[in-house]
Amino acid sequence: MNGTLYGIGVGPGDPELITMKAVRTIEHCEIVAVPKTGDGEGVALQIARGAVPNHLENKKIIELYMPMTRDKFLLNKNYDESAKVIAQLLKEGNNVAFLTLGDSTIYSTYTYIHKRIIAMGLAAQFVAGVPSFCAVAARLNVPLTEGAQPLHVLPASYKGAESGLDMRGTKILMKTGKAFDEVKQQLKARGQMKHAQMVQKCGMEGERVFCNLDDADDGASYFSVIVVKDEGDEA
Repeated sequence: MNGTLYGIGVGPGDPELITMKAVRTIEHCEIVAVPKTGDGEGVALQIARGAVPNHLENKKIIELYMPMTRDKFLLNKNYDESAKVIAQLLKEGNNVAFLTLGDSTIYSTYTYIHKRIIAMGLAAQFVAGVPSFCAVAARLNVPLTEGAQPLHVLPASYKGAESGLDMRGTKILMKTGKAFDEVKQQLKARGQMKHAQMVQKCGMEGERVFCNLDDADDGASYFSVIVVKDEGDEA
């Protein structure tokens, strides 16, 4: 009997924000798969170790290389290879927990593996996690929405994302990274800087909170989330 692949969102960084369902699913799986982008242990695995240290000791942990690039050919090649590795494990009857930051349905590498496994006729399920922007709003002590206010989640470093800044409601800017300086310029051009706040590495070691984005270095961390509230959002 084939096993099941679970895409588990382990939350944004604080091990206390991993869900009980995520913990139970990790315990249920024989194998834990983690995306690897460079040297050292991945952040998602570190979070899981902090939340369920006694349940990973006897698990087989496999690392799947996921390069930090936008080269579609290279990305698809690695997604295909990773999916084949996982598919073989599932066919051998193993349940596999694929750990991913935040929530597994939001800008997650897991999504690409999930689609490939489903296309192979094998079982794969999403396991929801706490999204980074929810943890960031809690850290900033601000609500994201009230009443009929819309919420927009934007991949800030991607072409065309800046058009989302013109929409009414709260804007969440993710994936700022190397485009941080450009994002600031876009906010300044719209008079939105005074309504923007940012948290880097929320819930992780080295967390930093910025109520003024000009206080942040231009080389913002990859783990940076900006919250922009409309001028009329305050009740």
